Amino acid sequence: MRSKEIIEYIKSDLYRYTASVSFRNFILQYFLNRGFNFMVWFRCCKHPYKIIHKLSFLMLNWKRIRYKIDISDKTSIGYGFYIGHAGPIVINSTTIIGNNVNVSQFTSIGANETSGAIIADEVYIGPNVCIIENVKIGKASTIGAGSVVTKDIPENATAAGNYAKVLNYNN
Repeated sequence: MRSKEIIEYIKSDLYRYTASVSFRNFILQYFLNRGFNFMVWFRCCKHPYKIIHKLSFLMLNWKRIRYKIDISDKTSIGYGFYIGHAGPIVINSTTIIGNNVNVSQFTSIGANETSGAIIADEVYIGPNVCIIENVKIGKASTIGAGSVVTKDIPENATAAGNYAKVLNYNN
């Protein structure tokens, strides 16, 4: 990944937090928002220069411990990723996350035997959600708080419960 691409990813993440990409907002969010701070180092881990990559990787590991956000640098995350209320978050390294996805606190996206979930664009994942194994969550879906997702969720659906069931479709 080139430097310009990394900057575009960081700008898109910043825009999700502030609806602006000014330098002032970058500084404010970097120092005041744990989720954004973590994502800056996550994005920098993709840098092609070894020295920047290694420094970023060290910082990311320190932030993992400090902020309790366990997202591997190998996880594929699209533009505009938003971590709401940074807290215990665990995302498997084989998970694929699309653009403009919101993840709330106490979220766990994992896999024991197969690859992780595939989450499409514009998905909102509420607090205390577990997404287990190789499930697909469709575009513009909403996963309600406290849900356990073990089956695919179609596009434009709202799902909740333990085990998550589709409650309605957002037409």
